[in-house]
Amino acid sequence: MPATPKVRSIRARAVHAPFKRPPMSASGGIPNAALILIDLETDQGIVGRSYVFGYATWTPKAIVQSVEAMAEMLKGDAVAPLDLEAKLRKRLMLLGTPGLVGIALAGVDMSAWDAFAQARGLPLVKVLGGDIRPVRAYNSCGLWIQPVEKLADEAEQLVAEGGFSAVKLRIGRDDAEQDLAAARSVKKRVGDRITVMSDFNQRLSVNEAILRGRMLDDEGLYWIEEPTRHDDYAGYARICAELRTPIQTGENLHNTFDMTEAILAESLDYVMPDVQRIGGVTGWLRAAAVAHAYGIEMSSHLFPEFSAHLLAVTPTCHWLEYVDWANAILADPYQVKDGHVIIPDRPGTGISWNEEAVKRYLVA
Repeated sequence: MPATPKVRSIRARAVHAPFKRPPMSASGGIPNAALILIDLETDQGIVGRSYVFGYATWTPKAIVQSVEAMAEMLKGDAVAPLDLEAKLRKRLMLLGTPGLVGIALAGVDMSAWDAFAQARGLPLVKVLGGDIRPVRAYNSCGLWIQPVEKLADEAEQLVAEGGFSAVKLRIGRDDAEQDLAAARSVKKRVGDRITVMSDFNQRLSVNEAILRGRMLDDEGLYWIEEPTRHDDYAGYARICAELRTPIQTGENLHNTFDMTEAILAESLDYVMPDVQRIGGVTGWLRAAAVAHAYGIEMSSHLFPEFSAHLLAVTPTCHWLEYVDWANAILADPYQVKDGHVIIPDRPGTGISWNEEAVKRYLVA
């Protein structure tokens, strides 16, 4: 049996990649994709890759520094992702691992799993016990807060971009009637053949969420996502009890303990962990087991290059959120066909960097 590769170095680089359609949600806009590219190099020459998303332009420096500190903790260790994750958790126990430190830890974990799968010559999904298959996705690359009259045309464009059968609409305008008009405009254009999700991006109070949710209950929306502050489980329980439209949340869960608490509080109908917040591949696998135990449908948030592999081994797999935010710096972006993300038959996740683009968007 070949020797297990060991961690030689971990490099992190920040880029500001361009958006095709810059996000503008009810909680604000994001001018570019603040991505941190992580390369875990082993003593056998294998390079495990991942990226995380910093949301704001000022966060990458802190994330890069956190990754560099973790690299020193792991140098010379065997690339055994569960062991590496456990070591980092133990070393960071007093500091804690939410926020930017947790994002850095998740990125290191993701790169370790990519290297681990590459060392075995297998796609990540196969190393996790699954097989390559198309993963159902919705297009989340548009329908941001904008004039209502522009939404119907953009909805058609989003459907056509990959033969999608579902799209996500952002709501949460100052005027509730404008949200209602937005939902009706999109639904009228795409019809019942296309599923429409909606997302308030934590814009509302609990009472506002109930009132607006009642307005939207008869509009055929598949779910209402994050109507209020993400950690108000009691408030979410009230919203779930009052509305007929299912409530989706979970992208801000930091671990499976928070996720279990949210489920026990009956604060969600569906759950959608974010791989960089839930703890990387390792954290996702734990979350998938919790969702399975409670019978909760589980979707993904961002990161389709990892989420496709993970959803393919998630017992309650629901929807993959497709965004193209990393495509500008990827050598071979993932493809979408007939509304499904195609997992490439390549070792690991199969991602590699377009180094010319990385140089162009690199943040000093």
